[in-house]
Amino acid sequence: MLPMNSGGYSNGYSHHPTTEKPHRQRRGGRRPRDGRDGGAGGGGWARASEPERRPCTDFDKAYFQSYSHVGIHEEMIKDRVRTETYKAAITQHQNSIAGKVVVDVGCGTGILSIFCAQVGAKRVYAVDASEIAIQASAVVKANNLSDTVIVLHGRVEDVEIDEGVDVIISEWMGYMLLYESMLESVITARDRWLKPGGLILPSSATLYMAPVTHTDRYRDSIDFWRNVYGIDMSAMLALAKQCAFEEPSVETISGENVLTWPHVVKQVDCYAVTIDELKSVATRYRFKSMMRAPLHGFAFWFDVEFNGPAIFPTSTDSPSLFIGSSSNNPVDGSQRKKRSNPNEALVLSTAPEDPPTHWQQTLIYLYEPVDLEQDQLIEGSVTLSQSKENPRFMNIRLEYAAGGRAFVKESVMR
Repeated sequence: MLPMNSGGYSNGYSHHPTTEKPHRQRRGGRRPRDGRDGGAGGGGWARASEPERRPCTDFDKAYFQSYSHVGIHEEMIKDRVRTETYKAAITQHQNSIAGKVVVDVGCGTGILSIFCAQVGAKRVYAVDASEIAIQASAVVKANNLSDTVIVLHGRVEDVEIDEGVDVIISEWMGYMLLYESMLESVITARDRWLKPGGLILPSSATLYMAPVTHTDRYRDSIDFWRNVYGIDMSAMLALAKQCAFEEPSVETISGENVLTWPHVVKQVDCYAVTIDELKSVATRYRFKSMMRAPLHGFAFWFDVEFNGPAIFPTSTDSPSLFIGSSSNNPVDGSQRKKRSNPNEALVLSTAPEDPPTHWQQTLIYLYEPVDLEQDQLIEGSVTLSQSKENPRFMNIRLEYAAGGRAFVKESVMR
């Protein structure tokens, strides 16, 4: 997905799109009304019971429109970590893609669909609801792949695909992983079309958080006002803090800014996660500072893995195979995700210590720093919930306590 705030330290996010891709008009014959599976190449395809489809709102239309701008797609494609990891994942899973039917959810310019066609996919449905689908069709045609890649301009919730699919691929991740709610479209595609035992790329995702110190950032945004060309402008401090720190900020930090091991906020199994599960995510955390430093806020980042269905359950009734999955139970800040196969899992990471991506990290700054001693505890909770105003927005409630002081910070990622 592409950054909402590509302009550095500005207040909150700029009005760029998130990560859900455009929807297409229906193509092909009608699905049988009785819901029977006609099989690939037969009389159509449908689950015994179709998932409920969320109506397209004005917010959705504005969201899709934002992805019509070529600059967003240029930024994503130029993110080499992102694009080359997806290409490597497609190559790694070539045996599961060659000769199979693929759906690319939110295809954008169609680059992932073309990668799948290049490794031998039988047919690729490239679905996007924004006007970029028009360009995607032209790109497909220019590469002589029109017989393989079918661009559908419309929402995943609205387009019709009259056969089951073997593979779902999507670059759905937003800031803080869940911003933009594009994962819901992947879940809808999974529940509508994915055959039992089918492949989803990426297969899992993990959202992390950790307390951070960032003296330079605080000095540049806040302390600057204490003395401006010899003039005391500290009367500006309250407004400066509000403007700089009221909303989450997308920035790049380094591992040196991070005060503890990260905490797992949420683990997502793309084969089993439900839409309702994503409406509100809550966790309690407990960190122990590894150094003496001011606490300026909390950073959030994520990684995704590209494993196959043999490792993850295909039924939403099956228990998740993740260990230490986030819930409302407190966990120690040193908790790390335990990978089922660390030697083989292909990982796309947005962690501060890894090569930078266009997602960067998401920072929630405190209005006032908290001076920490080494080994001092930082405890609290964080809740991420879909905004009732616009489900693509995210409400964030952060509770934290350190040094005998307790605070609450509420913000909205728009």
